Amino acid sequence: MEALINYLLQFGHLNQQQIDLVKSKGVLKELKKEEFYAKAGQIPREIIFLTEGIFRICYYNHQGDEITKYFIDENNFIADINQGIPSSEYAQAITDCKFIVFSRDAMKELSMTIIGWDEIVNKITSKGLAEKVNKISTMMAEDATERYLSFFGKFPGLANRIPLSYLASYLGITQSSLSRIRKNING
Repeated sequence: MEALINYLLQFGHLNQQQIDLVKSKGVLKELKKEEFYAKAGQIPREIIFLTEGIFRICYYNHQGDEITKYFIDENNFIADINQGIPSSEYAQAITDCKFIVFSRDAMKELSMTIIGWDEIVNKITSKGLAEKVNKISTMMAEDATERYLSFFGKFPGLANRIPLSYLASYLGITQSSLSRIRKNING
């Protein structure tokens, strides 16, 4: 829980009583590698804070191909901002994962009890959305090798923890193209 509290404190102040309340509302859970946390068609009812491991968010296109949209690693929230609407995406653990779960009811209670909670949540949401937009806009202008190098530069700790098939899907290339790119770079 300390990682969660430290993360929240980057976005606003919480006194000890508020910290204790946040801790009391979170439920620790684990998921094994390759298990799905959420599936398309389900209505998201929880927000999670990932403390250990990597999730991938993916979907199936009209041709039935599985597309990796993005990865989420430690010390990040996973939340669907389309509240009450069935998700079109899947959330899958690609490593063994540990996380803290907050129900929608728990989040509402924190919002009604802690002055400034909504501001903290809004800052975290804005940061997450800005990061997504920046990732997408830079990837659109890069070729496959640049996208790989950019990903490796920004997330050096992730590149070796993610299966090549998922990384290739995220980069928008085939697995054989990714293998060629890696071979050319590593000589």
